[in-house]
Amino acid sequence: MSAQYQEEYAWSFCSHGENSSLAGLFESLLADISATIELVACIEVQQEKFIEVGCYLHRVSSAIMEMQYTENTPKNAKEILKSLSQDVNLAKDLVGKCHKANQPVSDTELRRIISQLEKVVKDIGECLCLIPSATFGGEKYAETAVRSLSDEMQNIHFEAKQPQVLKMPIESDLYSVDMDVLVSTEGSQILSTPRLVDFLKITSQRSRWLHENMNKSLTTLPQVARYIEPLYDTFFCPLTKQIMDDPVTIESGVTYERKAITEWFETFSDLEDAICPTTGMKLTSRVLSTNMALKTTIEEWQERNEAARIKVARQTLSLASSDAMVLEAIRDLRHICKRKRYNKVQVLSVGMLPLLIKLLRYKDRDVRCKTLELLRQLAEEDDEGKEMIGNIMDISTLFELLSSIHQAIRHASLLLLLELSRSQALGEKLGSATGAILMLIRTKYNRHADPFASEKADEILKNLERYPYNVKRMAEYGLLEPLLNHLTEGSEEVQMEMASYLGEIILGNDSKTYVAERASPSLIKMVQTGNSITRKVAFKALAQISSYHPNGKILVEAGTVQIMAEEMFTRRIYDEPMNSKKEAAAILANILESGVEHDSIRVNNHGHMISSDYVVYNVIYMLEKSTPDELNINLIRILLCLTKSPKSMATIISVVNRTEASYTLVELINNPHEQLGVEAIKLLNALAPHIGNILAERLCKTRGQPESLIESQTETSHITEKQAVSAKFLAKLPQQNLTLNLALLNNNVVPRIIEKIFLIQRSGTRTSRHATLYLEGLVGILVRFTTTLYEPQILLLARTHNLTSVFTELLMKTSSDEVQRLSAAGLENLSSESINLSRPPQIKKKKFMKIFHLPKFLFKRRKIPVLCPVHKGACSSETTFCLIEAKAVERLLACLDHENGEVVEASMAAICTLLDDSVDVDKSVSLLSEANAIQHILSVVKEHRQEGLRQKSFWMIEKFLVKGGNKSASDISQDRLLPASLVSAFHHGDGSTRQMAENILRHLNRMPNPSTTYYTM
Repeated sequence: MSAQYQEEYAWSFCSHGENSSLAGLFESLLADISATIELVACIEVQQEKFIEVGCYLHRVSSAIMEMQYTENTPKNAKEILKSLSQDVNLAKDLVGKCHKANQPVSDTELRRIISQLEKVVKDIGECLCLIPSATFGGEKYAETAVRSLSDEMQNIHFEAKQPQVLKMPIESDLYSVDMDVLVSTEGSQILSTPRLVDFLKITSQRSRWLHENMNKSLTTLPQVARYIEPLYDTFFCPLTKQIMDDPVTIESGVTYERKAITEWFETFSDLEDAICPTTGMKLTSRVLSTNMALKTTIEEWQERNEAARIKVARQTLSLASSDAMVLEAIRDLRHICKRKRYNKVQVLSVGMLPLLIKLLRYKDRDVRCKTLELLRQLAEEDDEGKEMIGNIMDISTLFELLSSIHQAIRHASLLLLLELSRSQALGEKLGSATGAILMLIRTKYNRHADPFASEKADEILKNLERYPYNVKRMAEYGLLEPLLNHLTEGSEEVQMEMASYLGEIILGNDSKTYVAERASPSLIKMVQTGNSITRKVAFKALAQISSYHPNGKILVEAGTVQIMAEEMFTRRIYDEPMNSKKEAAAILANILESGVEHDSIRVNNHGHMISSDYVVYNVIYMLEKSTPDELNINLIRILLCLTKSPKSMATIISVVNRTEASYTLVELINNPHEQLGVEAIKLLNALAPHIGNILAERLCKTRGQPESLIESQTETSHITEKQAVSAKFLAKLPQQNLTLNLALLNNNVVPRIIEKIFLIQRSGTRTSRHATLYLEGLVGILVRFTTTLYEPQILLLARTHNLTSVFTELLMKTSSDEVQRLSAAGLENLSSESINLSRPPQIKKKKFMKIFHLPKFLFKRRKIPVLCPVHKGACSSETTFCLIEAKAVERLLACLDHENGEVVEASMAAICTLLDDSVDVDKSVSLLSEANAIQHILSVVKEHRQEGLRQKSFWMIEKFLVKGGNKSASDISQDRLLPASLVSAFHHGDGSTRQMAENILRHLNRMPNPSTTYYTM
């Protein structure tokens, strides 16, 4: 059963009223156990066996409470509780028969009762094993404890034996203690039976304490420890009733604690009134004489006694028979350690630490909390103690306790960690514990929830800052202040290490700007040093910071651009083992790509700006030299950024025209370093609108080009950035460059292009983030061929692959506006040639028909081909590229409703080819009217204000007014918004637009026609 299902089941269980029933069973069972334990404490016969039964019942109560407060209440909880209740009630009845208030039982009856109690204990053990593992919610220690108790109880056997005396092994301590303590195999003599009975009386109330939140102090263990060596009445102060630390004797001969008798004397204002508090004797002197003999005797007794108490506490912790005994042992150890510092050495030297560390996983939270406090006490002001604790324990356990739901445990854990963090030897170990730094940072920033924990976590982190590795981990988890402080204020060696970390860690976007502000000045200083290692780590850190574009302005203000330009263009240190041009170029490219204003960035003290000829010439000069690929990539990135400035763009074009740079850029396309090829093509794309023909010629003269720009590709999911920008580059080069078009044709690229286009359409552009750009480039390459149809080879290619149908299909089946625009442009180019390709069919008469005149019924009637009404000849989409035959008109008209003005204008330009004077305009107008073209055109006038669209729209409207007859004129005149658009164009349009608007207004009788009749006087 999954944990989620158990939680749902438990919730459902409670929601149906079962919760109250279970709660009653729990309370009743715990009450019965408490009552039985109280009865056990009053048994006087075979006391050790009844006490053993009581101990088992007390331990069972802990298991029951574990089941009571778990979030994963088992399905069989009710059955387990009922079975346990029956067994406990039977035990209660059996114990009650032996109660001292009842009649004495015979030996035979007593043996029978003990035998029955043995069976009851075994039955209870069997019930405990029925508790499912899920009940413990993953707390292995709790499950292990219950399973062990179950096994122990099932294997119980009460056998009457004579007590055997065993002698504890003597340990070799500095202050050895006589441990000839009798230990009974029946488990009662080590603490003496009467005191164990007292303990049972106290622990029988445990369930009630949990509900009443009472905190009563048990004193069993300290008392037992003191009785290891008897106390003497002379040790006690008559006033405080406590063992004296500084015994002094007064005039009456009675000895008191110095502080107590001093306070007694202060109650008398007059010296003569002072009396001895014990004897009542009047005192004439207040002189206090140290009782050295008694003081020495007490100190020696305390040393022996405390050593013995430490060992008794250790024995108790090793047995860990109950929560109360464990807590008492811990409290006693704390008291011992507090009294004398050397006692901490004693505690650490008797093997106590492993027992205490084991208790950190104890199920009782009070035990865990007090253990943490004791460990902190052992570590205080003792570096050796700190190291012993840190080396023996698993540090991650302490950090796990920081997640405890109990505040006291969290605070105790933090205080112990704070103490350990003061050790020079443990700092790195603490920081390297899994999740340690992260947990401390979370606690530090959670001040509103727990101010005390936040303060202590901050102190711990400050102690851990002494170790560079910890500083790095802090930075990785978002606490950057220590790293930045060390970077700006540390020694040269520390600065270098911090800069190295800064270049390695991945910073969050929310902290990158702050880091740039704090770290940039120090990093720039490090770059300017002569230490190659320091420079290397500083460059790496600056590259990391500059990669975040919002930091560009900060780095410019810090003077980074000038330093990087100096590294690239003028720095000449021949004895330096590292060339930093590559790193400097990368940082400069990052800054320029951030969008900072180029024209205002100074690169040196001579007044040169980043967009000046000085920078452009230097970058291109470096590019023309055979520099490393990584450097070339960054140089091209810089040039690409400079193309956004009109001034630097003009310089780049001029230099590329006059030098071999164009050949260099084209040749870089074939470079095996793919990213270098990508950056080179991006720059060529930017230059293509200005020097496209030159680049096309260079491309055709380069080996392997241009065909290598169209690689074979079968899977759209593998479309790379290089393929996408390559296709776009070929599409952007001047479309009418016949040399390039023939080169592409001769390499048979068109079939592959069409195949890839339809493959992308089937798979969708979401298969790759470069798919859309790639598709636009491929369609753009096809459009190239439609601009040079005068070339017979290209005309044959367009017919062979039926480009009219290809573009018509792309017009609607795409999500890219650019693909629609290109498709419309391709249809415009193809349709412009239709009138030249459309010819009336030539019917040849056979010669025999001139001689013989056979009756018409003797031969079949010749089929007369259907002529295109617009082009006046035999047309098809394949051979003459006729838009009407290709069914492209409807799709082009649909594109007129597109929100993208460029798509609308391209589609309208294609439609305009059907209204050209070279075709039958009357027929075209008729066909377009049937397709409701007027409404689409009027919609364009209303929705778009671009001058080119207005001109085309007005031109088409005028054609419809002139050739469309009354129907078209009526449709146009009924549009209420058209006159306002015409008037606006008449007042504000250019000459051509104004003239067309005026003509339409005259057709609509909104302006007077010029008179053609003149009269003379």
